[in-house]
Amino acid sequence: MSNIYLHEVLDKWFEEVVKPRLKGKGFLIRYADDGILGFENEEDARRVLEVLPKRFAKYGLTIHPEKTRMVRFVRPESKPLKDHDRVKRETFSFLGFTHYWGKSRKGNWVIKRSTEKGRFARALKKVSDWCRRNRHLPISEQLRQLSRKLTGHYAYYGITGNFRGLADFRARVIRVWHKWLSRRSRSGRIAWEKFNLLLQRYTLPPARIVHSVFSANL
Repeated sequence: MSNIYLHEVLDKWFEEVVKPRLKGKGFLIRYADDGILGFENEEDARRVLEVLPKRFAKYGLTIHPEKTRMVRFVRPESKPLKDHDRVKRETFSFLGFTHYWGKSRKGNWVIKRSTEKGRFARALKKVSDWCRRNRHLPISEQLRQLSRKLTGHYAYYGITGNFRGLADFRARVIRVWHKWLSRRSRSGRIAWEKFNLLLQRYTLPPARIVHSVFSANL
């Protein structure tokens, strides 16, 4: 319903009414009820941000007061800046990813993405809750379920540039698993040396990039 309704309220309005009146270039990216409006000219951005709540209110809709904000997301200077010239590089979150400027392997400024901190924490908590409730299950069954959870995480967050986030998530899942298996042990906490031997037999899927921008360009 969000796609259908916002197509009329936002998409068509932006293309037919807003873009012809812009001083610079502009674009809209929307998924369901989440969206990004990009502008080359800051004055254009401020004007649209001012009129957007009125446009939504006309159709009985409201804009999220915390998520809706203007971000000065510009490519950093190639030359080093003096300390007093440095400005905070702003980031923004969209669809579970934090977008920020970073250097590519060739030394060029590119837009990079990492798992948004809130999403990371919620996903890890779900795994911890599952391990707590199901620590009585056989190790093989726990491995099967945790592997599915990790594979699903990789399938969404496994994009180019986010390998470190995936590897960190896997490492934390292992620590959570160790914690709750130790809770069911009569002898108390399982030594890491013993647990690492168990991981050699019951191996969780390694972090991997599922969506590569390089393969997409082939």
